[in-house]
Amino acid sequence: MEEFMNLVEKMAQIPGVSGCEDGVQDVFYWPWPWKRTPLGSYIYTVQEKGPNAPHLLLEAHMDQIGLVVTGITEEGFLRVAGVGGIDRGVLPAAQVQVHVGKRVFPGVVCTVPPHLSKENDDLPQVEDLAVDVGFSSKEQTEEKIPVGSRITFLQEPSELLNGRYTSQGLDNRAGCVAVMIAAQALSELSLNCSISVLLSTLEEVGEQGAATAARMIAPTHAIIVDVSFAHTPDARRSQCGEMAKGVMIGISPILDNDMTNAMCRIAKEHEIPWQPEVMGGRTGTDSDAIAVANAGVACSLLSIPLRYMHTPVEVIDPKDIHSVVDLIATYGREKFGGAL
Repeated sequence: MEEFMNLVEKMAQIPGVSGCEDGVQDVFYWPWPWKRTPLGSYIYTVQEKGPNAPHLLLEAHMDQIGLVVTGITEEGFLRVAGVGGIDRGVLPAAQVQVHVGKRVFPGVVCTVPPHLSKENDDLPQVEDLAVDVGFSSKEQTEEKIPVGSRITFLQEPSELLNGRYTSQGLDNRAGCVAVMIAAQALSELSLNCSISVLLSTLEEVGEQGAATAARMIAPTHAIIVDVSFAHTPDARRSQCGEMAKGVMIGISPILDNDMTNAMCRIAKEHEIPWQPEVMGGRTGTDSDAIAVANAGVACSLLSIPLRYMHTPVEVIDPKDIHSVVDLIATYGREKFGGAL
């Protein structure tokens, strides 16, 4: 468990705001051939069984939410926009990092002291915020930081009580680790199918990385791993899963009924902790793009319960990630005739 979480922690700390995900892939050292797509996604060929064999794809997105520099004020502050659905509530007074190539500049998001603000001031829009990197003029800042630079939170990971873990970037680096470890397990089972892994880009801004890569891979079946909402006291229980209660198996019109039913049955029969996640239409994940690639792909969505999504303090329980890995490995063996 400790080695497993060390990999999650290492991945979660690599900056990879949508459109600038290079570097995330460098964490993995698997012996499979890989290629980079024009949009920056990584495709790993785990095993090939010929053109007529079923083709199983395991997918997780590797991009994270963040900010992008849109301008510089005369006083040297950075103007920004959100990349993905960043939580505005955690931005004022947040410590951040501005990434310019390999260089990193610390900064803080400006905030008005309570003494100077009105009691009922609305939360500012992201475009109304500014980032202070310490410079006092536009000329100084422009020398170091070009517009278009990405910004992430400056947040150290921590282990909480009860074995839980908090960090930025767990959405969806936890999923990336899960699919890679599951792929390694499947590669040892002599399955009667081809197997690919896709670590995709741009999910947080429209799923373009998965959409284009899935067309290249042309799988017959796909298992998408992402995170979903874990219940907290301020959230509706009906819209959330429970942390430490296992993998959330997606049920949605866009997902394949046979795969969904098989996942639920296998989890029950093998006593893998699981819980249903019912959606009335789109899933809001890469499943939506992969399902309609080429002539269509049978998809299953497995989610890791996560608290405080799109903030620098996302929380997971490692046991839930393990249940995802166990379910994928067991499904693969039963569906595609793997040997123990």
